[in-house]
Amino acid sequence: MPNKTIYVSEDDLALFQQAQELSGGNLSQAISAALRRYIEMEEGRQEGYDEIIVEVGLQGVGRKQRFSGVLLGEWGRTTGSRVEMFRVYRSRKGKFVLHVDRSPDWTDGSDSDNWLSWRTLLGLGDSSWGFVQGESTLEVVDSFQDLRGKVPDEFYELIADLAERPAVEDLDI
Repeated sequence: MPNKTIYVSEDDLALFQQAQELSGGNLSQAISAALRRYIEMEEGRQEGYDEIIVEVGLQGVGRKQRFSGVLLGEWGRTTGSRVEMFRVYRSRKGKFVLHVDRSPDWTDGSDSDNWLSWRTLLGLGDSSWGFVQGESTLEVVDSFQDLRGKVPDEFYELIADLAERPAVEDLDI
């Protein structure tokens, strides 16, 4: 197995020691993993892609997911007492990524059929309220056409022509 010598400045020595501890003593493996990630992200950046980090799951307790992509468009709408944000990305590997973020769904607990509910609105009676926790989802599809029905029709039409354009257009000028 070939050997490579890496010279480490004294200022960075603690960083290398911490990496070796975190990797279970295999510093070579830690350096290789870091270099793979660096190369992948830097090549993507040079091709016009960004590092995208989104939250997925219930708000506050979900997890974060990361990928290399370019944002094609964003669409927001309200449904009842909830806000939905749709974001569509093209990934570096040519797939399409749909991230949907839904806000909490609030209710004021009032009974609109009850003529006494006006008293609650004026602060003259008891009141109640509640909500269902917001959530975010991430879905990856192979083609842009697979997004039809998953996003609002107006949004689909808005970004349809963007899906065919390259992330970066090289000009010979």
